[in-house]
Amino acid sequence: MTQQQPPWPSPGSSSSSNPRGKCWLILVLMAVLPMVPDVGALPFLFSHIKPQINWTQPEMESWVIEEQPRSIEPHLEPVLHPNRTHRALSSDSTDAEFLQRLVSMRHNQTASSRMLWYDVAGGDGLVYPPFVDKALKLLNLKQVAFEIENSVMSKVTCTACRAGAGMLQHQIQSGKTDAELIRMITDYCTNLNIQSARVCQGVAQLFGSELIYVLKRVNLSPDELCSFVIGDGCADVYNPYHEWEVIFPPVPKPPRLADLPIPMEAAPFFKVLHISDTHYDPHYAEGSNADCNEPLCCRLSSGRPATPNAAAGKWGDYRKCDTPKRTVDHMLSHIAETHKDIDYILWTGDLPPHDVWNQTKEENLAIIKDTVKQMVEMFPGVPIFPALGNHESAPVNSFPPPYVNQVDISISWLYDELDIQWRRWLPQSVTHTVRRGAFYSVLVRPGFRIISLNMNYCNNKNWWLLLNSTDPATELQWFIYELQSAEFSNEKVHVIGHIPPGHSDCLKVWSRNFYKIISRYESTVTAQFYGHTHYDEFEMFYDPHDLNHPNGIAYIGPSVSPYYDLNPGYRIYYVDGDHDATTRLVIDHESWIMNLKEANLYGYPIWYKLYTARAAYNMKALRPSDWNNLLNELTNNQELFELYYKYYWKNSPARPTCDAECKKRLICDCRSGRSHDRKHFCAEVESKIDEESSKSWKSWFYKGLTNS
Repeated sequence: MTQQQPPWPSPGSSSSSNPRGKCWLILVLMAVLPMVPDVGALPFLFSHIKPQINWTQPEMESWVIEEQPRSIEPHLEPVLHPNRTHRALSSDSTDAEFLQRLVSMRHNQTASSRMLWYDVAGGDGLVYPPFVDKALKLLNLKQVAFEIENSVMSKVTCTACRAGAGMLQHQIQSGKTDAELIRMITDYCTNLNIQSARVCQGVAQLFGSELIYVLKRVNLSPDELCSFVIGDGCADVYNPYHEWEVIFPPVPKPPRLADLPIPMEAAPFFKVLHISDTHYDPHYAEGSNADCNEPLCCRLSSGRPATPNAAAGKWGDYRKCDTPKRTVDHMLSHIAETHKDIDYILWTGDLPPHDVWNQTKEENLAIIKDTVKQMVEMFPGVPIFPALGNHESAPVNSFPPPYVNQVDISISWLYDELDIQWRRWLPQSVTHTVRRGAFYSVLVRPGFRIISLNMNYCNNKNWWLLLNSTDPATELQWFIYELQSAEFSNEKVHVIGHIPPGHSDCLKVWSRNFYKIISRYESTVTAQFYGHTHYDEFEMFYDPHDLNHPNGIAYIGPSVSPYYDLNPGYRIYYVDGDHDATTRLVIDHESWIMNLKEANLYGYPIWYKLYTARAAYNMKALRPSDWNNLLNELTNNQELFELYYKYYWKNSPARPTCDAECKKRLICDCRSGRSHDRKHFCAEVESKIDEESSKSWKSWFYKGLTNS
């Protein structure tokens, strides 16, 4: 599918010319559909013959990018903070004291990765219906559920997806009504004890009709469908419907520097707060069951706890529970009191909780309004730059592109309200793009711009993209226009969003195009900021033709929600400020957390600085080259990696141990700013880790023989 080349501003013209996979249940339901005892349908399970559906390309509306208003007046008025300093390289005795206290903590070693249901062999009391016993063993649905929930896919999930997609397409072609299909999904979900009856019914009603609507209108085989949704865990099936390229203007790329300059010490800077993945749960109930068998617990509806240890804590819980109001209130009060000199805030989405089976548009809008009101009251006069998360829609992950404009399925109910709420902080010029696709561009200071992207248009759990994934809402083409205008105006840009572009939840074709854009405008984009994963991590970007040249860094901020096995947290960044030699790079960053175990034990939370990046990792700066050097050290230095792993989990006592496979995955996640392309980025890293692991094993074996 081709794009029309938009007109571009000439160099001499003025710039004024603007959590894991949350839909796991639908794929599991698709996986169990082949268990229908319908012998006549069996040939359709792995059919390579495409269903005979008349596929028509959705009508694309015309939207002229260069005619949209742009933010050209600086939006932030700097506030003078007397005696404010940032000691980037100095030691911090307060940090040392806290770290010493953390070392002396007694970790809870009983925690392990939790499944969506318990193991029958372990005596959980669940008995699966006899007619699916063999199918359960064949498809290994427990593994499927675990992989989808944690966005780590394998051939197990791929096989189940292909089988379920083939059967569901067959049932649609056989003439079953939407009501019959939804009832069938509900029945099988309930009969297989995948979830409680209410969760099965809610998910089938919320997601089933949307999925059926889309599948009726696409001409894709099960192989193509599952490759689209799962990515490199399900082969790389070529699909011409979902291959596209953005168009770059005919402007030469500026010569790249051998390395970026290190920001000047003692120069002015901006202090920036980053909050992500709040997942505020208005129905959280202290003392309720935290160990339920549903996607979200710690509510009165979760039932009574079986034991005292299964009761939800006062300030939150490490199990599948979101953030109680008192914790959100306490965190914001702490931030307002501790960081009185914040210049602006990055707010990267995911406000509603994980009760994905019974959410409504009205409830999600109420949470958005309440949270915005709270932020305005807690940080009066502080500019806030928000980005849209994947949980703000109802159902979750459902973000139809603009060409889906029917009243009952259009996304305008959300985007129109976001425009109203976000306008408390953003200029009038963003209205057009926010209402179109929930993205915008704002000039923060002269020579410094923030661009907020709607990363749900790269979300492979967004079923609407199966209809047409070609640059939804023309967002990436608009992004190029903004970056080119910024390059002409000698502006530096920070990009914010929710889903990191290198995460497995991001479509491969979208991520590939985004990666090209970052490479082309590496001299303009100086930092990126995301959330979604709930962990404390980062992603690297490299020249696509030279992996020895790092050209970008994405900071992935920790979640406020403890969901799950995590401590609540937030980030503070120090950004190179207004001066003649400014780089607009991040000078340093701090991660702050609250130890949930201690808060529940002593009845009161204490928020403290867990670490500062440069001091913890002994980095002279935070340029892409410095982060690349750190990646190499993490690969070769096990002690340093264990420190990173502790910070990655926000020092949670419930974190599992990390073996060689875990280490490869985490380091590869950092190295891969382009999704579903681990073979390209990670072969060398994985080989080194395998080699070190082999040496360690041989050393252990040799010492054992020697001691014997």
